[in-house]
Amino acid sequence: MMIGLDLPQIIAELGDISISKAIGYGVLITGVVILVRFISSYAAVIVTFIARNFVTVAASKNHGWGFPIFFGWSGMRGVISLAAALSIPVYLDNGELFPQRSLILFITFIVILLTLVVQGLTLPYLIKKLQLPSDDDDTSEEHVSSSIFREMTSETLDYLKDKHGDKMNDYPYVMTMVSKWEKKYDDVENVCRNDSSKNLYIELLEFQRQWLLRKNSEFKDLDEDVIKKHLMRLDLEEERLKYSSF
Repeated sequence: MMIGLDLPQIIAELGDISISKAIGYGVLITGVVILVRFISSYAAVIVTFIARNFVTVAASKNHGWGFPIFFGWSGMRGVISLAAALSIPVYLDNGELFPQRSLILFITFIVILLTLVVQGLTLPYLIKKLQLPSDDDDTSEEHVSSSIFREMTSETLDYLKDKHGDKMNDYPYVMTMVSKWEKKYDDVENVCRNDSSKNLYIELLEFQRQWLLRKNSEFKDLDEDVIKKHLMRLDLEEERLKYSSF
């Protein structure tokens, strides 16, 4: 809307510069923008390859050189570029008009148009052509979260057997809940129907909370967001358990 409203006035204020020449400038700047994006993408990959020999980086797995091409081509411009161009003042401090302001705005419009239309429409084809590997691997957040959950469940079962092994049969509802942990967290309101079961279940939740905190402190390269999600889930489940009716 902003481009559509301002474009007629911008074209009218181009002065001696013809529209064809202004379009040529826009195409040239667009090419420079895309080229710089490609250079920065490959530079980031090279720096990462070098840095991983000295420090732990976020992604140590080599995904090949297809990803820099993808990142370079996906650098589409939009409202931020337009806002930056529109922020150029109309007048200088001495009262004179800002030189070539309308040309800068017109070039920005061309850059936005070409990157959104050309790059945007060809990006799906490029992704298929590059055959980028799936992120469904051992380093994905979902896989890490699932792995932590399985390990935490195993540790909780060992804790339950060691501390309450002689009377585990007295808490059938807790055991029902524990058996479901291996698949997914379920609603606890229908499984803990007496105070003793509730207290034991809260104890297990606290054990899991402390286990997660130790896990987070022992492994510095572990994604802290994954730990926070599990902790939040424990907090919500404990609160729901405390305020549910038995």
